[in-house]
Amino acid sequence: MSTQKGTIRWILIISSFTIVSLILWNTYAFFQKFKEEERTKMEVWAAAQKTVITAAENSNLELPLKILASNHSNPMILVNIEGRVFTSNFEKGKQTDSLFIRKKVSQFSKENKPIDVTYEGKKLATLYYGNSEVLNKLKYYPLALLLIIILFGAVVYFFYRTSKASEQNKLWAGMAKETAHQIGTPLSSLLGWAEILKSERVDPSITTEIEKDIARLQIITERFSKIGSKTTLARTDVVNETREAYTYVKDRSSKLIDFEFHAPEKPIFVNLNAKLYSWIIENLVINAIDAMKGKGALAVRVIPAENYVHIHITDTGKGIPKADFNKIFEPGFTSKKRGWGLGLSLVKRIVEDYHNGKVKVLSSTLKKGTTMQITLKTVM
Repeated sequence: MSTQKGTIRWILIISSFTIVSLILWNTYAFFQKFKEEERTKMEVWAAAQKTVITAAENSNLELPLKILASNHSNPMILVNIEGRVFTSNFEKGKQTDSLFIRKKVSQFSKENKPIDVTYEGKKLATLYYGNSEVLNKLKYYPLALLLIIILFGAVVYFFYRTSKASEQNKLWAGMAKETAHQIGTPLSSLLGWAEILKSERVDPSITTEIEKDIARLQIITERFSKIGSKTTLARTDVVNETREAYTYVKDRSSKLIDFEFHAPEKPIFVNLNAKLYSWIIENLVINAIDAMKGKGALAVRVIPAENYVHIHITDTGKGIPKADFNKIFEPGFTSKKRGWGLGLSLVKRIVEDYHNGKVKVLSSTLKKGTTMQITLKTVM
């Protein structure tokens, strides 16, 4: 299904590019044709001017004069062989402004090749002319069209992304709440069985461990129930919360892993939802352990920075290809044979959407290890 969607997407992109290219090409071709027609018109005007200049007395000049008077669209300057303006269609005040005329002659020479007015091989004058107002507007039409297409594409893309994100949010919230609901039923039953075991005078160490696991399940249920709901943040020491979450996973992990924890002795306060934050740390630490296949070195560091705090989780696992640095946070992406590919997606959602922080792959080298970084804003 995803391959089919990808093919359709590329077909749409290529089709759109082809349509835009054809429109731009046709506009360019029309522009050139229109420009040629304007040059033909000015050549006719130059021929009429030559007829007037070289006409004998009592000649019928009705048609040439009519042609000369008909040019209102193209600005033009006719300069004689001595370099003086013979005629132009500018306002009277500007016709005598030598600086204005020189600028226009230079401009028109760049826009169109000047036309020489000759008679019997002798040059009589030179006609400089510019593009008409219609042609100048047409020149910028492809740019305006391209801008409109880009804006339209941006709107469609934004709508698509927003719609997709909204759909994902509903899916996440629905799945999370359903998971919390499903866990709730056996959890209630376990609470009852724990009380029965106590009354039967079972070894207290056993019932204590069972109660710890029940408490853990209650925390997990509460975490899932918060997804999709408004999250309450409180001023919390991130050093202590990170240490507790890290210690919980450490105590239940392989003894073949060399664990390290580095943090300042003084507390660092940020606005946190403690239960969701511990989920983040546990998820990242467990991912790091999986990447090392239960053997290696894992370090968690809390690093204060100006107005921010960075939490680094470093492992000596298999590493992540650079091309996958962003993909690993997408729902469904996983490099494991088993798994839904939801863990890091949840991490990103909790860090960025609920805590206004950032999470990323800080660095990774294949077969050497990875460092993940969480960045949160500190509060006084």
